[in-house]
Amino acid sequence: MSSLQSKSMEVEQIKIKEPGRFQQFWRSFHRKKPAVISFYFVLLLFVIMIIGPFITPYDAAEPDYNSLLETPSLTHFFGTDEYGRDILSRIIAGAKISLSVSVSAVSLGAIIGTMLGLISGFIGKWVDKLIMRGCDVLFAFPDLILAIGIVAILGPGLKNVVIAVAFFSIPSFARIVRGATLEVKEMLFVEAAESIGAGRMRIMLKHIFPETLPTIIVYFTMNVGTAILAAASLSFLGLGAEPSSPDWGAMLSVSRDYIGTAFHLVFFPGLIIFLTVLAFNLLGDGLREMLDPKMKD
Repeated sequence: MSSLQSKSMEVEQIKIKEPGRFQQFWRSFHRKKPAVISFYFVLLLFVIMIIGPFITPYDAAEPDYNSLLETPSLTHFFGTDEYGRDILSRIIAGAKISLSVSVSAVSLGAIIGTMLGLISGFIGKWVDKLIMRGCDVLFAFPDLILAIGIVAILGPGLKNVVIAVAFFSIPSFARIVRGATLEVKEMLFVEAAESIGAGRMRIMLKHIFPETLPTIIVYFTMNVGTAILAAASLSFLGLGAEPSSPDWGAMLSVSRDYIGTAFHLVFFPGLIIFLTVLAFNLLGDGLREMLDPKMKD
């Protein structure tokens, strides 16, 4: 075997052994313990959301009048509510409602906000001023107050909660994407695309949008936690899910009358909301350290 062939084989072996970009990202991400724990917790929640109906110990909607307001025990790990329904089963069933509403709302807000941010940052001029002044008007209202106003106009219900939460998410995504777009559009590859006559839509979608994706992913992850809290607050106020629904916020709302006699009715739904919001925020922080060039060492 010639020396040239042996060298080529060594080069091929080095290429095979060299980890890919995803492997490098995953190894670096695994060094951030809070973010990793949060990732697995969020992953577990989504698995529960999918297989929840098949793993609930009891029927989440079926009352048991022989087990009213039971404290946590080996029979009912989280206790029972005022109708004898198993709280653990209702929390598992409610994961699908709470996560579906929050992820749908943030996704809708991210899509509209990203489009507005790209248009505002790339085109500029009066279009930029119009979009940003509209965002400033929405920023003048606290998120929850704005959501309450929208649901009050549209009427209570989970669909209107999705619209309301998405509505106050739009200006945040628009402003973040606009800032990233202003930075990216000054780069040489964008100027090169403009010089060869590429259209605005092609430049925005093919050249600028991929560069803003890390920022969008980070903010999307962190905003899901905010959306869960907002949706639970609206359900707590009676503007979201029906009181009989296993939605986490609705469970808190119904249980507040028993806080002095059956504390577990409030504790466990509140705990799962707290842990879920915390997990999404810690995961977002970990992704921001990994994906944001300004945060890297």
